[in-house]
Amino acid sequence: MLYVGLTGSIASGKSTVSSALAARGATLIDSDQLAREVVEPDSAGLAAIVERFGGEVLQHDGTLDRAAVRHRIFSDPAARDALNAIVHPAVRALRARRVEEARARGDRIVIADIPLLFELGLQQTFDAIIVVDASESIRRDRLVGTRGLGVAEAQAMINSQWPTERKRAGATWVIDNNGSLDDLSPQIASLWQALEARADTA
Repeated sequence: MLYVGLTGSIASGKSTVSSALAARGATLIDSDQLAREVVEPDSAGLAAIVERFGGEVLQHDGTLDRAAVRHRIFSDPAARDALNAIVHPAVRALRARRVEEARARGDRIVIADIPLLFELGLQQTFDAIIVVDASESIRRDRLVGTRGLGVAEAQAMINSQWPTERKRAGATWVIDNNGSLDDLSPQIASLWQALEARADTA
């Protein structure tokens, strides 16, 4: 089994690339989805978050108000660290379980989409790493235009992550996503060929 980490800075287009690779046959383990699962109602993760941040981070239906939490942590590094200490270990354990399930099934190419792969020091976990990148100005515009964030909040989210240069230096493959889907498609096709070749020797 070829186990590949996929990462990139916020709003670089990681989900677009990971979805395209999944459509070609890769098994995708999406960290954002795992992070939602570990804070579902009645979970230990959600209970720990409420204990730390209070009931105002819950919506009326008892689910986590992710926007409220995001607002809290990006203006308070200590709060961000506290949230990470709750969520990251739970996500890591769930990801490991999904990887072992994929290995038991005999899946050939498994891709873990992890936004903070480098920040969490997970580089050595993988056989190879894909970094999806885009210029800072484009990523900021995407955050403002598609997520409705203010410019200052968008910049704060960008600044909270590693610079893209450090991520690119640790990549096996880099996908540049500054343009359209038409610009991206040939890069994904080439990447898939490289993944299949690497899987043949894994």
